[in-house]
Amino acid sequence: MRKFLLALAATLAFAPLAAHSDGPVLQESSFWAQEVNAGNLPHVQDRIPSEPLVVDLEAKGRSFGRQGGTLRTLISRTKDVRQMVVYGYARLVGYQPDYTLAPDILAAVDVEEGRKFTLHLRPGHRWSDGMPFTSADFRYWWENVANDPDITPSGPPDFMIVDNRLGKVTFPDEHTVVFEWQIPNPNFLPLLAQASPPFIYRPAHYLSQFHKKFADPDALVEKVKAARVKSWAALHNKRDDMYKFDNPALPTLQPWINTSDKDSSRKLFVRNPYFHRIDSRGVQLPYIDVVQMTVVGGGLIAAKANAGEVDLQARGLDFPDVAILKKGEADGGKYRTLLWANGAASQIAIYPNLNFADPVWREVMRDVRFRRALSLGIDRRMINRALYFGLASEGGMSALSQSALYNDDNTHAWSMMNLAHANALLDDMGLTDRTPAGLRKLPDGRPMEFVIETAGERSEEENALAIIADTWRDLGIRLIMRPLDRDILRNRIYAGRTMASVWFGWDNGLPGPSTSPSYLAPTNQEFFAWPMWGQYYQTVGQAGSPPDMQPAKRLMLLANDWNHTDDPQVREDIWKRMLAIHAEQQFAIGVLAEAPQPVVVSNDLMNVPEHGIWAFDPGAHFGIHRIDEFYFQDPHVQVSR
Repeated sequence: MRKFLLALAATLAFAPLAAHSDGPVLQESSFWAQEVNAGNLPHVQDRIPSEPLVVDLEAKGRSFGRQGGTLRTLISRTKDVRQMVVYGYARLVGYQPDYTLAPDILAAVDVEEGRKFTLHLRPGHRWSDGMPFTSADFRYWWENVANDPDITPSGPPDFMIVDNRLGKVTFPDEHTVVFEWQIPNPNFLPLLAQASPPFIYRPAHYLSQFHKKFADPDALVEKVKAARVKSWAALHNKRDDMYKFDNPALPTLQPWINTSDKDSSRKLFVRNPYFHRIDSRGVQLPYIDVVQMTVVGGGLIAAKANAGEVDLQARGLDFPDVAILKKGEADGGKYRTLLWANGAASQIAIYPNLNFADPVWREVMRDVRFRRALSLGIDRRMINRALYFGLASEGGMSALSQSALYNDDNTHAWSMMNLAHANALLDDMGLTDRTPAGLRKLPDGRPMEFVIETAGERSEEENALAIIADTWRDLGIRLIMRPLDRDILRNRIYAGRTMASVWFGWDNGLPGPSTSPSYLAPTNQEFFAWPMWGQYYQTVGQAGSPPDMQPAKRLMLLANDWNHTDDPQVREDIWKRMLAIHAEQQFAIGVLAEAPQPVVVSNDLMNVPEHGIWAFDPGAHFGIHRIDEFYFQDPHVQVSR
């Protein structure tokens, strides 16, 4: 482990090129030239850090681009403006295409004994409004957000606590921040590289005007009234959300700045004049000047992509859309349809809610025989042929075939349709009484009507459930599908009001032994099979309830063991045991995986990989492919379009 950490430290502590001395000559952006000439904006050499992140495009097999143009993409909800933080993917440290970590916003990271992380900032780095980005912004987060009981009543976030001991954060100088724990914290750096990371820094110069410790009391009262919130803390939290990206006044370090009115259906993001990345010719990234996100109904995304109304689109597209997209391409559409690999552990997975409020149903679902019977009652081959032309992988939810942890037995455990075996399992549970219509009865006499709630966003989920309903009927179970709004669905799941739901599998279906297996244990309410167990862990016991099933407890112990070993072989063995538990227990019933993800790309858009992996974590969808390096062959045509 020590050798690994030293190697990691060496990797992260590379010396960046200096653009202000012997580095490339910086080139001014035409987009900001008028502001620079008017004296409203500094020249580019005064806007970027003294040690910017210099991108070697040739080494990556990419071409140098031209600044300019407007990239069009679609979203189905106003909330999805946060995808700009995902796609833009400016992180303290970030994943490279080979899934190794490297500094990004940071100049370097020194790692000592896996427990002390010294973060080195880039001198001269500035927020999007031109104010310096320094250790004071980390201090503000630590002292006035994470440890302020009015803003964060639950106390510091759980990632700061290792073995019930709170980590320490110090600020030696304006360009150095130190995070330190008493024992190793192997999850810290990967956490910072997530698609939705903990933002351990805040623009102190902006947010302090909403904090009672710094703001003028009378002015703060007026701001609270004007915002129609109950307290200064509520106002602070409303103005402060680095991930939601819905406050145009909140300074950012991302490649593009939100400039949009909240009520507009067309969201515009313009290039950040202080962005810290440049190419090796001295051209500041991003290449593209403006990103235009238009809010449309989810069912219209494929049609609009077919009509040529997007330049880059994957979100809102599913494999069934490939036919119409390819037809539009063949009919002269000025785009190409790429098929990327999908990194989710399952394309479609059913989650029986083991924390469901109904005690009778809860006990039935907690019986592993019931979950196994449900899985055995699914005709995956029929679903694969009907929805994916047989191109998806049939089986339960586990590590994908590209993962070093792939195990064929795990993938196919309880996943070959066998209605006789499934019925025998249900009979063995004592569920033998039936209604006149042939439905099995619950122990309290109610007919076995299994309600699966969906977000109503993916036709393939609904089509798959329709096929499953037919085969489950042969088990004496009536499947009832209930589409809901995504946010309503999540809230119902978290509150224990949803019997079962359908969603993707684990975001990361490509783990390795050094990947934290915490998402396999009840550590997060986002795993819809055990939301309240996840709440209990996330809130350190202040909400939810502790796991009370032995296999779930075992997963927690194994995840803890992984955190406390530095032996790669032991970590691999722990992963294998946790994956085997999931395969045997069928906490989430995977249906299919590895269905290709369609990605629509304008013919004019360059540097987009022909082959990529579409995954939220790790990878941040387009983020790992560095969308700031994409460019238009002729940006002037794009601007006038």
